[in-house]
Amino acid sequence: MKRSLEIIKFIILLGVLAFLFSFTNKRNNARKLNKIEVVFTDENNPFITFDTVNKLLIQNHAKVTSIDKETLVLKEMEERLQKNPMVRDAQVYVSVDGTLGAKIEQRRPIGRVSATPDYYIDADGKKMPLSTVYSARVPIITGSSKNYFNEITSLLLKIDEDEFMKKSVIGVNRLEDGSIQFELRKMDFNVLFGQPENIAQKFQNFKAFYKKTKQDSTLFEYKMVNLKFDNQVIATKK
Repeated sequence: MKRSLEIIKFIILLGVLAFLFSFTNKRNNARKLNKIEVVFTDENNPFITFDTVNKLLIQNHAKVTSIDKETLVLKEMEERLQKNPMVRDAQVYVSVDGTLGAKIEQRRPIGRVSATPDYYIDADGKKMPLSTVYSARVPIITGSSKNYFNEITSLLLKIDEDEFMKKSVIGVNRLEDGSIQFELRKMDFNVLFGQPENIAQKFQNFKAFYKKTKQDSTLFEYKMVNLKFDNQVIATKK
């Protein structure tokens, strides 16, 4: 008898807890949101504005405070954000205090293709439209490169990762034979890089040439620097 009573009490307790949980959960879902918090997870300047993210999140609602938690479909919100051409990834969540949050990872442009109209190549080697909000400072890509994204993406990434080359290279021209030629900032000569291979070695060769000729005050005496060969630099004087 005593054991049966304990079982009945346990069942009643479970029922009360289930009721309280259901009541609390329903009441929490019925609460309205009070604000939106947008966080850009990368260090890039924003190519997409807060207002754009805000509109993609709340859509037809006048403001976030008019939205009930229970009406939210976070997966659909994430999909809307990810369809924006400036967004690489998005995560949407709701905090216990009623904040609708969005973590945005933007696409990262590493080169700008001179075309009609111009567009970027991003770090994944994909086409990316220009932003009306911010213009990225990346090398201008010319020549027959538009059909060879995979071929030049690795080179553009290496340029972006190297502080010296990133500051120096303002133009990347792909010649008909597949060779790459650099246009440099504030220098009178171009660099014939050759095929986009052995990149680290060629960068090292060019830096050594630059350092030596700058020390000798002969840097501006050249019209072409050839890096096609891994173990040497061939410089042509004016």
